[in-house]
Amino acid sequence: MNLLEVSNICKTYGSGETSVQALKNVSFSVPKGEYVAIVGESGSGKSTLLNMIGALDTPTSGKVLIDGKDTFAMKESALTVFRRRNIGFIFQAFNLIPELTVEQNIMFPVLLDYQKPDREYLEELLLVLNLKERRGHLPNQLSGGQQQRVAIGRALMTRPSLILADEPTGNLDSQNSSEVIALLKEASRKYEQTIIMITHNRTIAQTADRVLSVSDGVLTDLGRCSE
Repeated sequence: MNLLEVSNICKTYGSGETSVQALKNVSFSVPKGEYVAIVGESGSGKSTLLNMIGALDTPTSGKVLIDGKDTFAMKESALTVFRRRNIGFIFQAFNLIPELTVEQNIMFPVLLDYQKPDREYLEELLLVLNLKERRGHLPNQLSGGQQQRVAIGRALMTRPSLILADEPTGNLDSQNSSEVIALLKEASRKYEQTIIMITHNRTIAQTADRVLSVSDGVLTDLGRCSE
């Protein structure tokens, strides 16, 4: 069963002679539990595509279905709740809340949804992410790799069906990059989560199950990666 269906997505900025087509009839599907990398140069449209999938921006035309639900047919209030409960975001800049500890940052999406955190699952994440000894630390007391692991924990905490990672290793050195990618792969396998990661790094892209390429707003499926 496909967790994600992207159908004929177009995105045009501006109008008339100054209009720019950021995405041109992009269509693809992703089965539940697949780990997909989207590669492309800066300005290719890959970040725009990720924003469409995450319902952070609205397409000019086309549809995005997540778990069979048409996100752009939802009212804004319903979409906000759906996004919070079903999509986890991991950003290049970490986007942690500086006044909150590691543990509080990870739990934040659950508390924002007025839900009771699953303490057992939190402990499991802290262990998997090697953050148990850092649970009481603030973001400015952590290394870049540790901050990104907190961001991954935050994305996993709500048990979303879909995780969107935007250049998650962009601010990390090679060792931390490898660790972050390994954690994403483990999340995909262990928690059966569908992961879509955009990256300009072809080596990192090869760690995915399948690679898609975006160039000048056009998507090409480069196929499955060998193990």
